Amino acid sequence: MKVCTYKIDSSMRQFAAVLVGLVLSAAFAAMARASDHFDSPATVANPAADIGDVYAWTSPEGKQLNLVMTIQGHAFSDKIQYVLHVDSGKVFGHTTATTSIVCRFAAANAVKCTVGSADSASGDPTGAAGLEGRNHRFRVYAALRDDPFYNNLKGLLSAYTAAGDAMKNGAAVDRSGCAHFDETTVKAIVDQMSHTDGMPAQNFLYNWTVSAIVISVNLNAISAGGKLLAIWGSTSVAGKPIDREGLPFAKNTLLGAAPFATDDASGVRREAFNAALPSTSAQFIPDFQKSLAFQDSLDGKCGNQVLAAAEETPARYLSLAKLFAEDRLWVNSASTVCTRFFAVELANLGGDKSLSTDCGGRSPTYDTPNVWRSLLIAGRATGITDGLHQDEHPPSATVFPFLAPPDPKGVNH
Repeated sequence: MKVCTYKIDSSMRQFAAVLVGLVLSAAFAAMARASDHFDSPATVANPAADIGDVYAWTSPEGKQLNLVMTIQGHAFSDKIQYVLHVDSGKVFGHTTATTSIVCRFAAANAVKCTVGSADSASGDPTGAAGLEGRNHRFRVYAALRDDPFYNNLKGLLSAYTAAGDAMKNGAAVDRSGCAHFDETTVKAIVDQMSHTDGMPAQNFLYNWTVSAIVISVNLNAISAGGKLLAIWGSTSVAGKPIDREGLPFAKNTLLGAAPFATDDASGVRREAFNAALPSTSAQFIPDFQKSLAFQDSLDGKCGNQVLAAAEETPARYLSLAKLFAEDRLWVNSASTVCTRFFAVELANLGGDKSLSTDCGGRSPTYDTPNVWRSLLIAGRATGITDGLHQDEHPPSATVFPFLAPPDPKGVNH
């Protein structure tokens, strides 16, 4: 097939040059340790407000929504408001009601959390059983836990560098912004991604400890709009937004000059994203389209990314870019079967009827990092891996508070 190059070549060549320059030079100094840790200057300056990951899935008995928000810092701050937003509706993509679960900490063992006007809890949230609300409609736990996220970061950086080098050296870029790599480059990308310094993959987040807010809330307290739920977390200080997150890898990998870029402009762009709301984030769609085109190129096959349009145009990645710009994690709370990250999105936008009864969301037991990579690179749920498939301290999807206790030798960041 003929590969056409247009004006987009220039920006993609610049992207490649920036990628090669940034990915290795500053990567290990001040970059993301989990899917969105240290994503902007504000979160670097305030780790207690830095959201690492958001998880959401239904309980096996179908009565509760389980939520986890991990925080980079090793202590919660009494100046920060921690919020899990649950938007609800009857139709995918359109929510009509919102319930905010708000937590404030006076001390590590003193929290006050409210679930809209339905329930509240005050007291010590550090016991394994957590703290139950006055109206018995939710339970909250908050303390240090093992971070269930795992990532062969060195392998990913090497893979992205191999791709960036090929682009810098003249790989053709089509109208959609996708680079066409030869077999040798693709083999190098895949090999680098699944190894660490040429050896078996290593978890860069080995024994990583985070602060975690864990919530198990009755579905009837947070689903006024309907059974389809869209979840995202936020932190703020005195009303000023610091961080927000729903989907993994949205900012550090897809928003900025290059994956994991630590340049000032990328930090400012991510800070602007954190200050926006899901409803006011359309301005970031072009950023995500550009980065999604890069991800789509990594297996040497352009246009096979999940939700990518068949036509080779700049709008090829629009549908997926909209989801990442909105940055909400969708859960089908009518289901008690939870097996796959992005299941709700694929059932409603991708036409995969086999996933129509899956709760989707993101359980800490999912192999989310590799599902994410496989969907964005190859358009399927499996096949692309960074060589890791589980954390060294396995979490649970059924036993509260779900995340494993912190390792005594855990990393103190």
